[in-house]
Amino acid sequence: MADADIGLIGLAVMGENLVLNMESKGFNVSVYNRTTSKVDDFLKGRGAGKKISGHRNLASFALSLKRPRKVFIMVKAGQAVDDTINQLLGVLEKTDVIIDGGNSNFGDTIRRCALVESKGLLYVGSGVSGGEEGALNGPSLMPGGSPAAWPLVKPIFQKISAQVSGEGPCCDWVGENGAGHFVKMVHNGIEYGDMQLICEVYQIMKDYLKLSYAEMRDAFDKWNKGRLSSYLIEITRDILGFNDTDGKPILEKILDTAGQKGTGKWAGIAALDAGVPLTLIAEAVFSRCLSAAKDERVKASKVFSAPKITPCADRKAFIDDLEKALYASKIVSYTQGFLLMREAAKEYKWNLNYGGIALMWRGGCIIRSSFLGKIKEAFTKNPNLENLLLDPFFTSMVADAGDAWRRVAASAALNGIPAPALTSALSYFDAYRSERLPAALLQAQRDYFGAHTYERTDKKRGEFFHTNWTGHGGSTSASTYSM
Repeated sequence: MADADIGLIGLAVMGENLVLNMESKGFNVSVYNRTTSKVDDFLKGRGAGKKISGHRNLASFALSLKRPRKVFIMVKAGQAVDDTINQLLGVLEKTDVIIDGGNSNFGDTIRRCALVESKGLLYVGSGVSGGEEGALNGPSLMPGGSPAAWPLVKPIFQKISAQVSGEGPCCDWVGENGAGHFVKMVHNGIEYGDMQLICEVYQIMKDYLKLSYAEMRDAFDKWNKGRLSSYLIEITRDILGFNDTDGKPILEKILDTAGQKGTGKWAGIAALDAGVPLTLIAEAVFSRCLSAAKDERVKASKVFSAPKITPCADRKAFIDDLEKALYASKIVSYTQGFLLMREAAKEYKWNLNYGGIALMWRGGCIIRSSFLGKIKEAFTKNPNLENLLLDPFFTSMVADAGDAWRRVAASAALNGIPAPALTSALSYFDAYRSERLPAALLQAQRDYFGAHTYERTDKKRGEFFHTNWTGHGGSTSASTYSM
């Protein structure tokens, strides 16, 4: 009997919790897993006694779904998604909807959307953020794909997503083909940046200010009650206050090598392709790469001596500086992320609602914070805002943080404490606010060795010139390479 409102394939942690979420919101759910014993275990365990039906083959699974069928795929990104789609195309019919909720590359989603639509079905590539807890209680959902699919999945998506009081569900339609997964990729890139910035502040507190774990915890607790209020600040507070069974901070026992699943790297690649200076997020990715070279770093620490730490004269004042520096750097991180989305929208002809995206991130997801409300306000006031730094609120916040930001960056450098994301953010800001950059010399160098030409300040934009720098280079220029 076809009575299931939606089906889900892939009963790993996220899949299981999404099923339980959907069932708790009143939906009948069918489930399938390639390893069928997982279906049996789930139905005997967490899914027991609920409106969930399990199936041992895709044909039975498809027959259990109401038409038009809606199938949520939660399998490992890559070939497993393609394999599952190909199998589903054999049991589904025209107008049915295939939904990929994994961390797929947006380019793959563009390709898959075209394939599925060519078969007469509909496709959704949706970002799902919030981890295990979000999947169970309400994630941030970022769906894109076939526009005709949205009315079919909207009632389910918006009911199971996180809800923000007075603002509604943290889910809305993002755009065509790969738009949803692109926005999720940017979300993850910003997440990399946020986490790296917090880690750098922690190391400055620990190595420069010599704060105890209790003092660091108290600082983050205070920040979480102010403008830095966010999920990541909250959990950092909790981590700093967590002791192992021997009473010592557990953080001291965790190996300092960070992992990654690739979405931050994809954001960096997309930024390079689009010519967007995603500098802070790129530094966050590279910091994880450098952390992985643990053995080399241990050797290097024995070769190079660290600068002698100069004691901080006023720790309380410097903690306030850290709060301002962290907030200003966070503004830069989001600025760069939204710039990347803007350029992608031009390239792929997506009509992205930037204020709506900020709203989708207000609850359920890893980067949820009160800060996002200010981004929503900025784009509500000016939907065509070129750069978040030009919004009056963010302009004032960065201006207010300027001296503190520089003191933190300088102290980190002078005392040999790495702060690549924080200092990268400051460098981006300084470059962005500069009327003239040294790129004039760079263009002269390119013209000198490669005749790549340059524009002049005393001529109209779009006119290119070449100088015979050596007197024997000739007048031929490589104008096609001027970019």
